[in-house]
Amino acid sequence: MAKDGTNRGGARIGSGQKKKPLADKIAAGNPGKRKLEVIEFKNAADLQGQAMPQPRAMLSAVQKDGKTLIASEIYEITWQWLEERGCAHLVLPQLLERYAMSAARWIQCEEAVTEFGFLAKHPTTGNAIQSPYVVMSQNFMSQTNRLWMEIYQIVRENCATEYNGLNPQDDVMERLLTARRGK
Repeated sequence: MAKDGTNRGGARIGSGQKKKPLADKIAAGNPGKRKLEVIEFKNAADLQGQAMPQPRAMLSAVQKDGKTLIASEIYEITWQWLEERGCAHLVLPQLLERYAMSAARWIQCEEAVTEFGFLAKHPTTGNAIQSPYVVMSQNFMSQTNRLWMEIYQIVRENCATEYNGLNPQDDVMERLLTARRGK
């Protein structure tokens, strides 16, 4: 507590020792001696889990240009990927919704860049300036990557073996590349 009576300072977010992945804990012989939850990828598709929480209506709302937002589709693909690995119950639906919305907005900005180009006209001087969609796209891409790494960290910390297969982030990139070709 500061001299003026306000709560300031303290530990910063992300500071401190990072969590070790489960595979590393097992390899070290479980030094903390706590019970470890082990999820195997081999039979994960045979597991019975809960039904997918329905994505909110805002994830598939009709946009100003008349197109439907594809965030609900990204949400479903990502949830299915997590369910196949037995980690769907560990990730909050709100985190998935934020990831899906951010990825959909990133794709939407990239489509706008493809349609309108990299340059725009300044409203007062009429000079050429960088398109605002470029900056928005970069911001959404950064946010999407941060959210994906948060989701992937949960998967990584709760599996006993290293996972190296395809992930939904690859599908988002594929969708972005096909959107540029106009398909």
